[in-house]
Amino acid sequence: MKKDKSVIYWLLSGCILVFIMVVVGGITRLTNSGLSMTDWHLVTDTFPPMSEEKWVHAFEEYKKFPEYQKINIHNDFQLDDYKFIYFWEWFHRFIGRIIGLVFIIPFVYFLIKKRIDKATLNKCFVLLGMGALQGFFGWFMVKSGLVDRPDVSHFRLALHLTFAFITFAYTLWVALDLIYPEREEVIVPLKKLARVTLFVLIAQIIYGGFVAGLNAGLIHNHWPLMSDGQFFHDSIKLEYDSWLLRLTEGKSGVQFVHRTMAYVVVGLILFLYFKSKKYTLSLQQQKGLNALVFLVFVQFTLGVFTLLYAVPLWLGLTHQVVAFFLLTAMTYTLHRFSK
Repeated sequence: MKKDKSVIYWLLSGCILVFIMVVVGGITRLTNSGLSMTDWHLVTDTFPPMSEEKWVHAFEEYKKFPEYQKINIHNDFQLDDYKFIYFWEWFHRFIGRIIGLVFIIPFVYFLIKKRIDKATLNKCFVLLGMGALQGFFGWFMVKSGLVDRPDVSHFRLALHLTFAFITFAYTLWVALDLIYPEREEVIVPLKKLARVTLFVLIAQIIYGGFVAGLNAGLIHNHWPLMSDGQFFHDSIKLEYDSWLLRLTEGKSGVQFVHRTMAYVVVGLILFLYFKSKKYTLSLQQQKGLNALVFLVFVQFTLGVFTLLYAVPLWLGLTHQVVAFFLLTAMTYTLHRFSK
């Protein structure tokens, strides 16, 4: 089956929408808007309250939950404040609905017209399942902040965030399979190293979710060392007795892992870049590596300043956006070394 550009554009539009959704999700998190909608309905939540009476009702429902009762009740939190945080959570969910429509309607059309080959069709079914699972992960995350704690579980936040990144990467991979149907000679050592680098990058994204969920970027706002000139701060050992808990639930421990793993990501990408000099690369492979090196240094620098300035909204959001670009370059580079 010859290359169908409309299918490629469809998949790439899905990538763009997932990117927008992650950006809006970042704003939602950084503005503490994620718990403003206390229920989920497929149809009736499609648009925000359309009258003052409905806004008041939604606000009264919000008042029944921990975020208002334990935090915002003390902040002179009024209806206009509620409308602001409601907007970002609603917009985040609205984009999710748009993604569903943008995927399903063209998918059915391409299916009827037999414009998707069997291999791509199977991958599209995987994407459909990933989209549905991502929606579940979103509600699973929100639900954790509506019980006792006025905050979502950082584990569930990291799951929701990372799975969005993975869904994006897989969608891009499927599109790249169609963009580059010809097969090149695989450089096995570079392919293996790129796979390891991608795995570590995803682990770093997971820890980025942990840092965001625990607000761990608001402590130890120093670099290159943590507070008090310590590389491994004493507070890491004080938060929990177990090393597993210290490095997955302790604020200091989670920040330590995230900031230390950043060096590993930079090191692996530089190692991949210089190792590639031993081989004759295609133009696509070289461009992928060049983009990786550029973006990893931009991302590292943003990470440092985000920490030093204690996560202002614009810096935290930019740091998350560039992580997306870095994953894009990593996915593209691995694809070009794999096929």
